[in-house]
Amino acid sequence: MSTVVDSQPRFAARVRPVTPRPWAWTGADTVSTLVIAVLALFTRFVGLTTATSAGTPVFDEKHYVPQAWDMVRSWENPLIGGIESNPGYGLVVHPPLAKQLIALGEWMFGYTPLGWRFMAALFGAATVVMTMLLVRHLAGTWQVATFAGLLATLDGVLLVSSRFGMLDIFQVFFIVAAAFALACDHSQMRARLHRAWTEGLIADSSLGPRLGFRWWRFAAGVFLGLSLAVKWSGLYYMAFFGLLAVFLDLALRRRYGVRRPVSGTLLRDAFPAFASLVILPVLLYLWSWRAWFASETSVYRHAKVDGTVESAGILGLLPDSAVGFIHYHQSVLGFHASLTTSGGHSHPWDSKPWSWLVAGRPILYSSSTDVECMAGTCRSMIYLFGTPAIWWLTVPVLGWAIWCLVIRRDRRFLIPVVAFAAGFLPWLAGYDRQMYFFYATALSPFLITMLALTLGQLHGRGPEVTWPWLRRLAEGGIRWGTVAVIAYLALAAAMFLYWSPILYGYLVPEGWYQSLMWLPSWR
Repeated sequence: MSTVVDSQPRFAARVRPVTPRPWAWTGADTVSTLVIAVLALFTRFVGLTTATSAGTPVFDEKHYVPQAWDMVRSWENPLIGGIESNPGYGLVVHPPLAKQLIALGEWMFGYTPLGWRFMAALFGAATVVMTMLLVRHLAGTWQVATFAGLLATLDGVLLVSSRFGMLDIFQVFFIVAAAFALACDHSQMRARLHRAWTEGLIADSSLGPRLGFRWWRFAAGVFLGLSLAVKWSGLYYMAFFGLLAVFLDLALRRRYGVRRPVSGTLLRDAFPAFASLVILPVLLYLWSWRAWFASETSVYRHAKVDGTVESAGILGLLPDSAVGFIHYHQSVLGFHASLTTSGGHSHPWDSKPWSWLVAGRPILYSSSTDVECMAGTCRSMIYLFGTPAIWWLTVPVLGWAIWCLVIRRDRRFLIPVVAFAAGFLPWLAGYDRQMYFFYATALSPFLITMLALTLGQLHGRGPEVTWPWLRRLAEGGIRWGTVAVIAYLALAAAMFLYWSPILYGYLVPEGWYQSLMWLPSWR
């Protein structure tokens, strides 16, 4: 008695002929993306140069802006760039890529506020557009992508991060770009597997078909490497996205009836994924240090020969530059490990990860108090402040996203949930470390993605509105779900405008400022 092997996919009835969500760019996509891009550029660049400390950088700009200027002044080869010295602030404790990008703005506009903030504002606007593209791919409609673009434009965290010469907004852009690339890779692989199934190739091998070179996964590795070259926290996304990519491949092989899906994933997908999402990012990270290796005056560049490091054992076999590079990283690791609350380090704007979930403790970037004005006494303050209409919904929206993912099997929420976890869970493990709200900047695009997907579920749902005047405004009728979406977006815009004085640093009377401080933890 022979056994017939069913080559049909496990859920064949749900599989569309080519791919579940074809990437079909429309004129509405073009118009909505351009409108949001213009809004993002305007909100990021308007008044960009106003917040200074007597014409000098403010807050942590005082570290990164001079380091970037060091690069400009020591720039000899445009392909290599310059090096950081900045002896006034001691050891440089972050990789060089973001400062290399800031240096481009300083090279164009000089050591001025526009110079050290130009690239951050540009990347901030690009982050808004990239968030739109991610949601467009996940949701499949330009309307939901527009919801995401509006919320990203109106979020105070993304806004303020884009208006100062600091590192976070560069890393956030690369992380969102990596998530978008992974989403595109998954759709492309599903299309390739579907094509193999329709052509009867699934049963040719128990491991399933080979899927060819995956340029989107390669692009994700590039963006992850650039993220790592901005801050070491990029390692978290490499780990989470790498595991996600492998499990997505496993799910696809199971879906299309591969007889040995686990073996097929391990033998045909795992190592290429490791090469693209681990090896490639590490190589790009090393590439970002090219100026350090090329210069003879870099910090710890000759740590082996000048006696800074005892080169006994394995270190003695390595070149001078390699020993110095390892010692540099050990020193940076030691610096970060020492920044603990129990070790006596404290900061008035320290915040722990659980407070990020409600934007409970913003962080002050710029302050000018007791300013004489027509109203008597005024002040100008800028906070990294999350728009409440967005951030106060973090916990319920995250819970809803997990519910939709686990119970309703809505895989559109998978990438934003995993990306949110990558930016949040690792910080819980080191809760004793000194932390600040700007560490949560990378959470914002994925919180907004989950919010936009939820709004997309409401849009067009519910009973029709029977109010005659509203029906006349909306030809063909309008449903209560759509009214709720419009009302929420209007609330987000109103809150953005209401708290704009502490996002842009308007000079306002003392009483007005106090009226904005709703919670004691905001002060």
